[in-house]
Amino acid sequence: MKYRKLGADGPEVSAIGLGCMGMSIAYGVPDEEESQRTLDRALETGVTLLDTADAYGQGLNEELVGRWLRRHTGDRDRVVVATKFGLRHDAATGRVGDVDTSAVYVPVACRASLRRLGTDHIDVYYAHRRNPDTPVEETMGALSRLVDEGLVRHVGLSEVSADTLRRAHAIHPVSAVQVEYSLFTRNVVEGELLDTCRELGIAVVAYSPLGRGMLTGVLSSRDDLDPNDNRRRWPRFADDNIARNLALVQAVGNVAARIGCTPAQAALAWLLAQGDDIVPIPGTKRRRYLDENAGAVDLRLDPSDLALLREAVPEEAVAGERYPVQALERVGH
Repeated sequence: MKYRKLGADGPEVSAIGLGCMGMSIAYGVPDEEESQRTLDRALETGVTLLDTADAYGQGLNEELVGRWLRRHTGDRDRVVVATKFGLRHDAATGRVGDVDTSAVYVPVACRASLRRLGTDHIDVYYAHRRNPDTPVEETMGALSRLVDEGLVRHVGLSEVSADTLRRAHAIHPVSAVQVEYSLFTRNVVEGELLDTCRELGIAVVAYSPLGRGMLTGVLSSRDDLDPNDNRRRWPRFADDNIARNLALVQAVGNVAARIGCTPAQAALAWLLAQGDDIVPIPGTKRRRYLDENAGAVDLRLDPSDLALLREAVPEEAVAGERYPVQALERVGH
């Protein structure tokens, strides 16, 4: 494994991390035993950045990671545990109801996450989304106090604007911005946000770097998705979009075959090549995919490979928004 730093003053982490959400929700049926073995394999492989959130299964995913941490108390300092707060669920529907980034809520959410994780500190604590009615200065002030208390080591933000990032960083150093970034989703990051991160010395943690599994090349149609898979509700997996997007995946697969790797490895290697400040966190609950993803760090793509991968997925050719309408309203503030 190779390693990168999260920002100027952040921790050193594996160049490819592990998104843990799918171990508990969203992508088919959970498998606790295989998920725990996948986390074991991550430690063996040198994958040190573990990413979760209190919103993933309303705390269930943090509890799953917490069970693993309790089995590995002697290894706590070998991993960087990142979690997020701010998305509150409606008790009646079970869905996200609102975003709370108030100074009152931040420490409450943090202590609840610490209990579920069974640890005395969170290595990287992100605001999952930003409530535009709450000044980011208020949120960062509360996060800074958690750092002073030793409950949080480093602070991050997720899916924010460049302006918000500047204002936040002026209050307390931001180590990382978590944002969707992949061959399928580039314009969210490339441009003002990435320029601002680099100016301020902030890392980009790229979630959904495989287009929520689309870029793995495993899917052949929407019918391959489990009936309870959340992607069935998402625009890029809709009946009128998925065929067009899978054609782009085939183009990526053609380039990957030329390189001598899998489509997933090509997509991850492309991201890694965008800069040493980019850290993808592909999610999986299976060891075989963890191994495949981790193998991308050993690929060396030449400029022609990088250009061919970008050309294989013209951004204007990707069919469908990256989120349903309600979720889109919560990003970019």
